[in-house]
Amino acid sequence: MATPVIKGASFVITHTPSLVRYGSKPDREIEKNQYVLEDILANLRSFEEAVAYPPNQVFIGNMRPELLKDYERPWTNAKLENANRFSPWGEILPEEEFYGWLKIADKYNLVFLEENFVNDQVKARLEKHPLITAEDLNALGKGVHIDEIQEKLAEGDALPLYVNKNQLIGVFLAGHDEDKFLSAHILLENLCNKASGVIAMRQALHSFDVTPEQIDYVIGCDEEAVGDRYQRGGGNMAKSIAEHAGCIHASGSDVKAFCCAPAHAVSVAAAFVQADIYNEVLVIGGGCLAKLGMKFAGNLSKGMPITEDQMGAIAILIGKDDGKSPKIRTDSFGKHEISAGSSAQAIYQSLVVKPLERMGKKITDIGKFAVELHNPDVTEPNGNGNVPRGNYRTIGAMAVMRKEIERSELDSFEDKYGMLGFSPTQGHIASAIPFLGHARDMIMSGEIENAMFVGKGSLFLGKMTALSDGMSFVIEKNDGGK
Repeated sequence: MATPVIKGASFVITHTPSLVRYGSKPDREIEKNQYVLEDILANLRSFEEAVAYPPNQVFIGNMRPELLKDYERPWTNAKLENANRFSPWGEILPEEEFYGWLKIADKYNLVFLEENFVNDQVKARLEKHPLITAEDLNALGKGVHIDEIQEKLAEGDALPLYVNKNQLIGVFLAGHDEDKFLSAHILLENLCNKASGVIAMRQALHSFDVTPEQIDYVIGCDEEAVGDRYQRGGGNMAKSIAEHAGCIHASGSDVKAFCCAPAHAVSVAAAFVQADIYNEVLVIGGGCLAKLGMKFAGNLSKGMPITEDQMGAIAILIGKDDGKSPKIRTDSFGKHEISAGSSAQAIYQSLVVKPLERMGKKITDIGKFAVELHNPDVTEPNGNGNVPRGNYRTIGAMAVMRKEIERSELDSFEDKYGMLGFSPTQGHIASAIPFLGHARDMIMSGEIENAMFVGKGSLFLGKMTALSDGMSFVIEKNDGGK
């Protein structure tokens, strides 16, 4: 059997403040009170502020998570000097460029951008981007006159597109007059997911020297339901992203499991590789437009700028053992069994204790645990607490109960075995996976021996079951075939 390894992981942020109005929560609140939009537009960050925001630099890989302790909260008050929008395995994009990617990913002529905006801002920037091809620039086109955009907006179900908060630069059309599941709003959500996923996939292939032609299979782990009125979640986002990344020999499918989907996708990818079904598998998760501004009211109540003004995207390369990349312990996968119950202790018994016992390891044998890494700058102002800290205290308490650490060590458990939250709070993006790039680097540099990723999900949100969900896995140092 082949041993699956993590060959690379890329993390991308698309900073899209002008799209915050189309997030599910802002959209509903604006409909009830037109003045909410004014409050939102008055409290959006600039691209420079988003790049200089410490958690964003951690997410794309330019800073280690532990360095966040050097800055007082809220981190929106901290402005990093000389912050770089690019990292060795990721980037932060301004919304002008993202609109270009949105048009490039548009196969059905849903996106129309104003000609001066395209030529003066979008094309001029994308021509310098290392991931853009001549074919992309051709797909971008030359744009249309502003009058045509105004006409299409007047025709019916279409959404205006803005930059700089309220500057009209485009329009997004519906896909069908009589299918509400192909409305402009839903299709914008899906195309944003696709476009951000394409960027993350290309970043992974570019950063870790894997050619698109080498990819055999792609697994999507996002949260959008791609379909129409007859099959609302049929998919396939994975294959649509792979097409734009040039993975001509790949097939693919989507894994749906709410926030926990990336961990499920990693387990499927690892199984494919270990069983010799595929040599190179890519797990991809694009951003979630619906969750932009979800907790904007909390930020505004504390005098903070809106922090959910961006979408995250992830791409993970899983392939056969190369003698250096961290191994995925396929005997370490933990799962939240239907009989496990929904208490925090029961969940972590299934996801942490049981898989470690199978490996003959204690909780304290793990170098770092990655849990739900939601940024507390988003969750705390809204009254949702510090999500990672609560999870680390639960794992630490279990270590105390198992007599692996003293009770006096509980308060330091997070610092030693965990980390502060830094991820965009978009379910599948935040659920453990954002640490994967850091863990890979830290293992390969000898800083830690292994890391455990504990993803959780909320199946009950779909009103089909009251169950929660969870998956976990361990990666460890490669012994070079010894």
